[in-house]
Amino acid sequence: MKLLSHIRDFIKDGTLVSRSNTRAAAFLGAPAHFFFYFIFKYGFNLNESFAIRMIATLLCLSMLLKPKWPEKLLPYFPFYWHFMLIFVLPFIFTYNLLINNFHELWLYWEIFMVFVLIVFSPHWLMYLLDLVIGIAGAIVYFMLSSPHAVLTPTFNIPLWSLVVGFSIVVGYMFSFSNWQTMKAEEQRKSEEKTLALEALAGGIAHEMRNPLSQIRHNLDEILQELPYLRNEEFIKATEPIRQRVAQAHTAVNRGLHIIDMTLENFKSFDLAGEDFSSLSAAAATRKAIDEFGYATDDERRKVHLQASEDFIFRGDENSYVFVLYNLLLNALHVLKSTPLGQISVRLQPGENVNRVFVKDNGPGIPPEILSRIFDPFFTSGKKGGTGLGLAFCKRVMRSYGGDIVCNSIPGKSTEFVLTFPVLEKSQIEDYEKKLYSEYQSVFAGKRLLLAGNNQDDLQVIRKLLEPLRVVTEEALDGASALNMIELKRYDILLADYDLPVLDASSLSLRLTEQGKELPIVAYTSRKHLVIGKGLAEKSGIDARIFMPPALSELLHVLKTSLETTREALKESLAGKTVLVVDDLDINRRVIKSMLKKLDVTILEASNGQEALDTLDANHCDLLVMDMKMPVLDGFEATRRIRSGNNSYRDIPILGLSGNLDNKSFQMAKLSGMNECLIKPVKIKLFLQKVSSMLKTERPVPAE
Repeated sequence: MKLLSHIRDFIKDGTLVSRSNTRAAAFLGAPAHFFFYFIFKYGFNLNESFAIRMIATLLCLSMLLKPKWPEKLLPYFPFYWHFMLIFVLPFIFTYNLLINNFHELWLYWEIFMVFVLIVFSPHWLMYLLDLVIGIAGAIVYFMLSSPHAVLTPTFNIPLWSLVVGFSIVVGYMFSFSNWQTMKAEEQRKSEEKTLALEALAGGIAHEMRNPLSQIRHNLDEILQELPYLRNEEFIKATEPIRQRVAQAHTAVNRGLHIIDMTLENFKSFDLAGEDFSSLSAAAATRKAIDEFGYATDDERRKVHLQASEDFIFRGDENSYVFVLYNLLLNALHVLKSTPLGQISVRLQPGENVNRVFVKDNGPGIPPEILSRIFDPFFTSGKKGGTGLGLAFCKRVMRSYGGDIVCNSIPGKSTEFVLTFPVLEKSQIEDYEKKLYSEYQSVFAGKRLLLAGNNQDDLQVIRKLLEPLRVVTEEALDGASALNMIELKRYDILLADYDLPVLDASSLSLRLTEQGKELPIVAYTSRKHLVIGKGLAEKSGIDARIFMPPALSELLHVLKTSLETTREALKESLAGKTVLVVDDLDINRRVIKSMLKKLDVTILEASNGQEALDTLDANHCDLLVMDMKMPVLDGFEATRRIRSGNNSYRDIPILGLSGNLDNKSFQMAKLSGMNECLIKPVKIKLFLQKVSSMLKTERPVPAE
């Protein structure tokens, strides 16, 4: 697969089929071959082949038909182009040299041919390939067509060979310089186009996020206005409202998802290897599938993940998630015309290479298009596409040291294969040690109730949690779990979604009716269970995980649930003062609404300068600040805070941005911001981040 990819790249780089080249071949090559036949044959009495000259003339004239080639045949034009070059230049010139017994005139023309071929085939390897094939073909044809001919060269062969060799070197040096200039100009134009599109997309995205953020905020406010009751009668009465809010949330998330994908595809992937982290393929893949902006529930049901096996790879989670987003978006698009369309995502660890397979049973990709799908700006059969999605996927996977290839059977299926290097055992062990070390303080002294009757699932969870030494007790059914919670205090409940007697959802309702606030994480072995936002709210389940969970996935979900309980948040936030800085009033109101029920004092500012003035006059424990603002933006305001000789220079700063690309993230980091989030922020993630920042000791700012 990699060999075929390299061959395609090699032919593409060594082929410059411009309009001027095809016209030169037609208007110069065709009449030259036609008239030189008569000039050489009747003017100089040299041997000539009318049939060969006419074939060369027709091949040159056929270059004028390139604009009329069917689109499905265009990927094969470079091969036809090189066939034409080989025939009309090295083949004919060498053949005429041989049938005229190394006539002096054809010795000169052979040197001329060397220069002309370089002009049309500037890549040295492609040039040598064309030249050798043409000369070898001429020799073979001459020997077959004139088996009794005797060649008697009278010229100085070493001297002539020296001239030819020097001509090739000099000609190639000039041609290579010209080729590099052309490639550089082509790359410059492509980069300018990409930068312009990125700037345009970034501006649109920044402006679109604010109204979408307002819509999401109002939807959350609608839910908050409903009485906080969790009995069956209330759930039934409010179900229509919750369904419509959930549908609106889906539409907003879909819009945000499209914005994120568009921005990501336009970016030049500039993360270096030292910026990569160790990631669980199962956890990152599950995150991508869960958070993808499906247009309908039916779309979600088409996607099936097989993650019974896992592997660790070095990469960037966001970029990997967007690779899968692109593949899912394309697959779901082509499956619109397939009633029983399905998408299978499968993980396969290996000894030499790890793989992720994304396969759909759609119409497939024709061979003539398959070879071009990873080319930038190439689109086919999809209106409104940028042609950058799969090119982005290729850049990302190669930056990981892997690759992405596509196998397709027209009329049956398409499968993308993502490959990853296998990590050393020591790297995986270091990754797990780092995870446990990071979460050790979170689980220290915590009591966990594990409820379930599937011993295989329980054994997997026990093994993953064992190094944390968390106090764990077990219940075999929902009724037993409820009794144990009444008798003892637990910090979190990890329960099988299909727990006997009382399932996780029913157990949550019972606890709420009793006035007990206990975070509940549900796990399930059901492969296609979909717990949407509305269902999660009415069931009282904080989060869910699929079995078997990745270590990072399990620890992250438990940590988030522990840190975002009302009790935990009040413990870290009550009595604190937070300064919210944003030039839009609605954005400040969104942040205030997230904090208002947690006994937090909130101060406001509309730009960086106002923030500095407010900090001069008031004590604040945390600064939540937009990065892009008039008067003084968040980056510069942060730099002044960190470099100033004042009492608030070490204040924790959480940066917010509508377009948090790698460049913005690096700028935020260099300016001195502690953490960054992209707008519109998700309430649970925001509260967890704020709580964690307020509990952490303030760092000493870098000079």
